Amino acid sequence: MSRELTHPLPRSWWLKRPPYFRFMMRELTSVAVFAYTPLLIWALWSAADAASFSVFYEFLRGPLSVWLHVVVLVLAVYHTGTWIALTPSVLVLWRNDEQVDPNLITGTTAMLFLSVSVGVVWLVLV
Repeated sequence: MSRELTHPLPRSWWLKRPPYFRFMMRELTSVAVFAYTPLLIWALWSAADAASFSVFYEFLRGPLSVWLHVVVLVLAVYHTGTWIALTPSVLVLWRNDEQVDPNLITGTTAMLFLSVSVGVVWLVLV
């Protein structure tokens, strides 16, 4: 009977190499964005009543809220950028017998993301 060979990893295994660090940062940014969702739920909940929405609006004007939004924006942009950069690794396209250039896939994904983002901003502001 054979035994599985396992090597215990230290808790800081991901700090040893830059690709591991970037991987863990991408994963941690998704947790941060998920932790932001209670604020969005509070916004939806308070939108039903003018008095509760004014409390929510006053919170948004505070320095804690501004700091929180800047941090979440930076984390979301990092998360999005790393996923766009990973797209050619996940989506391998072939045209006849040639592989499509990974830079073309990354560029197309980035342009699609920017187009959708501009469309959403336009819908919100107009």
